[in-house]
Amino acid sequence: MKKTKPLASIALGVALSLGLAACGGGSSGNGNGGPGYGAALDKVVNQSAKKGGTLRFADSDDFDSPDPGNTYYAWSQNFLRLYGRALTTFKPAAGSASLELVPDLAESLGKASDNGKTWTYTLRKGVKFDDGTPVTSKDVKYAVERSNFSDELQLGPKYFKDFMIDNKPAYKGPYKDKADAGLKSIATPDDSTIVFHLRKPFADFDYLVQMGQTVPVPKAKDTGLSYEKKIASSGPYKVDSYVRGKQMTLSRNPNWDPSTDPIRKALPDRIELQLKQNADDIDNRLLSGALDVDSAGVGVQSAAQPKILSDPAKKANADNSIAGYLRFMAINQHVKPFDNAHCRMAVQYATDKVAAQTGYGGPVAGGDIASTLIPPTVNGYRKFDAYPMADQHGDLQKAKAELAACGQPNGFSTKITARSDRPKEVAAAQGIQQGLAKVGIKANIVQFPAGDYFNKYVGVPNYVHQQGLGLMLMAWAPDWPTGYGFLSQIVDGRAIKPSGGNNLAEENNPQVNAALDKAIANTDPAARTKAWGDIDEMVMKDSVVVPLIYAKILLYRPTSITNVGVSQGYGGMYDYLNMGVK
Repeated sequence: MKKTKPLASIALGVALSLGLAACGGGSSGNGNGGPGYGAALDKVVNQSAKKGGTLRFADSDDFDSPDPGNTYYAWSQNFLRLYGRALTTFKPAAGSASLELVPDLAESLGKASDNGKTWTYTLRKGVKFDDGTPVTSKDVKYAVERSNFSDELQLGPKYFKDFMIDNKPAYKGPYKDKADAGLKSIATPDDSTIVFHLRKPFADFDYLVQMGQTVPVPKAKDTGLSYEKKIASSGPYKVDSYVRGKQMTLSRNPNWDPSTDPIRKALPDRIELQLKQNADDIDNRLLSGALDVDSAGVGVQSAAQPKILSDPAKKANADNSIAGYLRFMAINQHVKPFDNAHCRMAVQYATDKVAAQTGYGGPVAGGDIASTLIPPTVNGYRKFDAYPMADQHGDLQKAKAELAACGQPNGFSTKITARSDRPKEVAAAQGIQQGLAKVGIKANIVQFPAGDYFNKYVGVPNYVHQQGLGLMLMAWAPDWPTGYGFLSQIVDGRAIKPSGGNNLAEENNPQVNAALDKAIANTDPAARTKAWGDIDEMVMKDSVVVPLIYAKILLYRPTSITNVGVSQGYGGMYDYLNMGVK
């Protein structure tokens, strides 16, 4: 029973109409070798079935972790499908088709029963790990247990822990509870069947199981946090080596059987990912043909943008993608003076959103100025502005009034964080800093590397409080294109974790938490859609997030790569699953 289809269909239509309106769809080539500006937005270009060669990726930092059960970056979820298979996945396609869920490790989408509280999946027959051992339902069950019920793996979300019926006494995870039964509410009646018993209905469950946390892990091979160094592959490629901060190399999994995998082409013989590379150098190598893909998928830097847009030959190999995610600034309520709502509102009104937009790359490579949490491409979006400003450069008069109301008429000092290896984010922080200074708010910019941004710094509440990190920049893509898939991990108080969290504002409003639970249990798609917009307005009233930009990115696809299409399922970046090289 595919309960999520109505929701997905609404999101698909919005995404497609926005993409075509903003970018003009796929234009024709200009005779210089490229298929045309925006050609990969709604179709896969440079199609080929040619096998062989090395596909070359680079990233300006590193994974949070390459462990499928301990990662959360959108690019990581995209990339890990090369070596891991979740129960479902987003269809490898371009445009609206890329938001369609398809079965991956499972034979079909989930079969729901008990009013959406029980979900059953049957695994494909004949799937093996790279060492030749069969993949079983117990390996999927174990993967969910380790990623959701252990203290060690904290970088991904804990959806399963929130929704599964717990043991009595409470299950402590596979590293502390050595009982063979594990979490009793995940049943494996045979090696091909896995059944999830939930505490309450969860209409989006097929979306949840597309995340890396259902990629199978053999219990005997699990080494906790060290598992990322020797991952058991269930996909067409195996991880030959991973050296943090340097590189990852993949080669063919000799035990991958294409007859068990209808969605993967497995074209390259080898895949290389270079890490901790200079962002501008990555762009230059892409433009010269010395590199195939920027794995971070956040678009070229400001220096490369005019080189592409002013050169017809290069522009014919570029796509201006609506990314489907929000760039925003979280305001932490536990860092003074932001425990006072009026001080938070002062920041809302003093933020120069045009300056932030310019820092991120302007209207083309940055995006459209935002006023809501939910982006227009996500089901539940409702157009409103809780803190209107005439020209989006800030309303200094209202900001000063809020400063007076919070007892800080002359302003105050705070800190604003940005990722050091993302120049556009740093530039946006500088623009915001200058705007805040106009009303006496002195914001010192603190930079951290992307690979450790959440697990060591901004996602660690104790560190945030001790260091006084009042304002934190981040970008957020939906885990899946519904209001719950977008909102839950950034505004639900139960998503606050000791490390690796994404609710940077530490929003813990009981009304918001209850509204999320009520909405996701509702079987009426229209009622759910309305509820997501209501929750958005509730959070904006709390003034814990400053929406900045509905992101757009300028992507470049060298002529060296084949099967290139923009995936809305993975935040508007290219789909990595079936890329090949000429």
